[in-house]
Amino acid sequence: MLGYVIRRILIMIPTLLAISVITFVIIQLPPGDYLTTLVNEMQSRGESMDQGRLAMLRETYGLDRPMYEQYALWLAGMLRGDFGYSFEYNLPVADVVGDRLSLTAIVSFATILFIWVVSFPIGIYSATRQYSLGDYVLTFLGFLGLATPSFLLALVMLYFANVWFGTSIGGLMDPRYIGQPWSWGKAMSVFEHMWIPVIVIGTAGTAAMIRRLRANLLDELHKPYVVTARAKGLPPGRALVKYPLRVALNPFVSDIGNLLPQVVSGAAIVSVVMSLPTTGPMLLQALRSQDMYLAGSFLMFLAVLTVIGVFLSDLALAALDPRIRLSGGASR
Repeated sequence: MLGYVIRRILIMIPTLLAISVITFVIIQLPPGDYLTTLVNEMQSRGESMDQGRLAMLRETYGLDRPMYEQYALWLAGMLRGDFGYSFEYNLPVADVVGDRLSLTAIVSFATILFIWVVSFPIGIYSATRQYSLGDYVLTFLGFLGLATPSFLLALVMLYFANVWFGTSIGGLMDPRYIGQPWSWGKAMSVFEHMWIPVIVIGTAGTAAMIRRLRANLLDELHKPYVVTARAKGLPPGRALVKYPLRVALNPFVSDIGNLLPQVVSGAAIVSVVMSLPTTGPMLLQALRSQDMYLAGSFLMFLAVLTVIGVFLSDLALAALDPRIRLSGGASR
């Protein structure tokens, strides 16, 4: 186990390095840079910028240097914990992110927990009571959740939250707590406003997970080892939990690597619709304005989540499924 962990960590380092190169190059692919976008916006409003000041800003931000020098400075800064400077906000990236990263982490964790808590019992119920009335109803609701656009569900939930509960979700907290340090009152305000975004963001993932768990569990329940266990008198509940359910849980575990970045990045449209102060809208704006250090830091954050998530899911799969071995080669 220790040797496998060391090998995976050593593989993660060049993987993240390659991702950082690709990320930086893709951000630089559009013509121009942040200052070019800023000048174009000023010209569209009938304003202009002095060329001397423009050249000074390029030199200050290092935009007049070759791409490889800009990348080297950015990478060296990240290794020191300095993620660069946001041109649009005129602040270091770490200061710009601030509460947005913590709020994104809270919403993401709550969404993943919601997906697992809801999809786990429903998937088991649908598989063990195949073609029953409850299975048909839950299947219909699952397909409805998959087919409903997240932004449309967000608008509907915003309306009902405001009409029925008098809660405005925008900001994820009461206005008096915005920009204030974390306190018990602020935390309670976040939890009060968070349930609508969690339901909206997690609906599609929950519906998809239910279908996958149901299909995998149905496949396992009809295999000979389950029939043999029942024929030997093993109680149905124990036969379900000890063998087929354990194998059918693989999608839950293997999705850790995909679920973390998908929840963070996939909630961008919902965050825009619901005016959530998370990282999604800021990432979209940073990409539009070519704020390369801010956008690059977000994309690297998603890459780190993916790599770490895949690593953790591999370890969990090896512990959950006895058919999986960490060492290569077939065992005799």
